[in-house]
Amino acid sequence: MDFAAALTRDPKAAPYPVRRDATVAAAFAVVAVALALAVDDGRRPDAVGWVLLLAAHVPLAWRRKAPMPVLVAVVACVVPYHAMDFMHLAPIPASLTALYTVASTGRVKRTVMVGLAVTCVTLTMQLCVNPHRLVDLLRNSGWVIAVLVFGASIRLYRQLVASVVERSEREAERKVAEERLRIARDLHDLLAHSITLIGVQTSVAAHLLVADPDRLDRDALVQALDGISETCRDARAEVRTTLDVLRADPEGPLPDLASLPDLVRSSGADLTVRTGEAKVPAAVGAAAYRIVQESLTNAVRHGGPDAAVRVDVGLAQEVLTVRVVDDGTAPGGTGGSGYGILGMRERARSVGGTLTAGPRDGGGFEVAAALPLAGREVTA
Repeated sequence: MDFAAALTRDPKAAPYPVRRDATVAAAFAVVAVALALAVDDGRRPDAVGWVLLLAAHVPLAWRRKAPMPVLVAVVACVVPYHAMDFMHLAPIPASLTALYTVASTGRVKRTVMVGLAVTCVTLTMQLCVNPHRLVDLLRNSGWVIAVLVFGASIRLYRQLVASVVERSEREAERKVAEERLRIARDLHDLLAHSITLIGVQTSVAAHLLVADPDRLDRDALVQALDGISETCRDARAEVRTTLDVLRADPEGPLPDLASLPDLVRSSGADLTVRTGEAKVPAAVGAAAYRIVQESLTNAVRHGGPDAAVRVDVGLAQEVLTVRVVDDGTAPGGTGGSGYGILGMRERARSVGGTLTAGPRDGGGFEVAAALPLAGREVTA
């Protein structure tokens, strides 16, 4: 896991880069000294050779902060070291590390240019020192090319991982925004409907108390107060359900068409459901429920005390149709001034449907929605 994280992490963003690279450079210097003393590939370094060999490792401490200057400094020490025919294998780890850093942090064009330059220097030096060792010449060139290709591949891999992570973060942000909109719609629909019903039932109770105290209809008053209590319990239960969904599974239980009779009954509206045995997806059923709920809320709030409301839910050619009509005559109709109609349109759009809402020619207000069962787009 640590190795995979090191490959995917931006080398310039690693914590304490100089300290870490200085440790690596010191380790490479120890290896270089051991190779220079143990392996017989050229003559053992003298005082000048030791200075050049150790000096080639010092710039590696800043390799991630300044890859190109470090490579130039390493090459400046390594070229005269090889030209004096000192032990050739000793500075190779430092040289390849500097090459890898350039390839893994720079663009492809820079990597190609560096590769050509280093290969030319390597070939020229090899021809001058050992012109008859063709195999060594090809081997050294191959190592240079291999390291550059490996470094460039790591850089492309990091870019790919970064793009995947960025895309995942954008998708997560989008889902969070959609979830917030869904929560806002649910809370608006729930609270607006419940509070409106409580207001109407409270007005009825107040009317019963004030209109004719001597002939108080206790049964009607108790019924109105019981309705207020029941509405409060229902609202509390739905809020609790919404919060439970937020704490647990975002795809938790949703209201559906089976819940419509209880919803409509509490508003005193007439309900007709013509869906037969058709299977309605949960998202479509929830959208229909919320559209009916908001429409009833608007009808009760704006349609006047004597408004008759009719709810018709049917199925036609794999499209669930929802129609809520009232004959209210209160000024301003049932359009409302808040987010109700906008929320209903968003509900319909979330399942690929459409919704229209507006005053009727003969008076009252009508809300009509078409919700495709298969989630396809519906033309109005």
